[in-house]
Amino acid sequence: MTNSTKPLSGIRVVDLSTLGPGPFASMILASHGADVIQIQRPGTNDNPTPYFNHDKRIIGLDLKNEEGRDVARKLISTADVVIEGYRPGAMARLGLGPDTLCEANPRLIYVHLTGWGQDGPYATRAGHDINYISIAGALGAIGGGHPTPPLAIVGDFAGGGLFAVIGVLLALRQRESTGRGQVVDAAIVDGVSTLMWSTLARTLSGIHREPGTNLTDGGRPYYRAYPCADGKFFALGAIEPQFYAVALVVLGLGDEDPANQNDPTHWPVVEAKMTAAFRTRTRDEWTERFAGTDGCGAPVLEVAETLTDPHLVARGTVVPAGDTARAHPAPRLSAAVGAPTTEVEEIAALFAEIDLTDQQVDQLVTAGVLHIEARALV
Repeated sequence: MTNSTKPLSGIRVVDLSTLGPGPFASMILASHGADVIQIQRPGTNDNPTPYFNHDKRIIGLDLKNEEGRDVARKLISTADVVIEGYRPGAMARLGLGPDTLCEANPRLIYVHLTGWGQDGPYATRAGHDINYISIAGALGAIGGGHPTPPLAIVGDFAGGGLFAVIGVLLALRQRESTGRGQVVDAAIVDGVSTLMWSTLARTLSGIHREPGTNLTDGGRPYYRAYPCADGKFFALGAIEPQFYAVALVVLGLGDEDPANQNDPTHWPVVEAKMTAAFRTRTRDEWTERFAGTDGCGAPVLEVAETLTDPHLVARGTVVPAGDTARAHPAPRLSAAVGAPTTEVEEIAALFAEIDLTDQQVDQLVTAGVLHIEARALV
């Protein structure tokens, strides 16, 4: 399937960001048909986010050089969306801030994707995912007595990248009625706080208590991961009474009264029984025993194992791509069915659009201002 059949066909995005959340957000937009031009530092092969370059046109551009900034401004003049991820004021000092660019292109949607946001006492601080999710309360709620960083998924990619995508889509929708773009302040702390909304509400109402004692944080024996005979883990999520009853039978604990499921005084007994039961078989054996039941059990897969899981394989959810792998664009739309595209337009056509001659391009390349990556990763 070509981009012309996808929902964001005709939308151009220039991504000036370099760290994970921004390139991840623009990759999501690209996977749904947007024409994404990813700007990287010129002449480097150590781009920290090469795995987010799918379906993009990649250009190395020195934004510290006025000639490089001029190329960037010309590219952005053709764009619908620009994404940047630097500290507040950094792009304005380079003449690439929203005041300048949106005045030149009133339909432009300018996305600031940062950890702390554009204002507030922390706005100019350095930080990473672990800092943002700790301030937003997510880190303290995960891992019981010792907070465990959940990779960079909750902050950078969910609270940051995905909320930036939501901001772009909202601004595009509003532009349909106003004819004008706007500035999107996509702060990771804001996104994570939104993800924590229900947990915060339940905490303030006294329903959610200290970490490790709640319904979905491993505080109950029917919602946690257990080690198996081979040292691998199996995840149990039998919350509803009818599913809990099934899980007991599959585990060989049919003598355990399901009516005691939510009796905290009985949980240590159930936990001990379940721990002993799971130790009697390997993870894959438990996978077979839970298959086809409503016991709400699933193996805890290692990342590479997702490539061979039968459900994910059947849906094409995770697929090999060269010497790496990629996920199928989500969510799936019935009017835009198809595998991830690997088709990207030639870079040369892009330079022609902004009236750069071949000679000018060659001069910029020779000067080290411009570096051309002919293709995106597939």
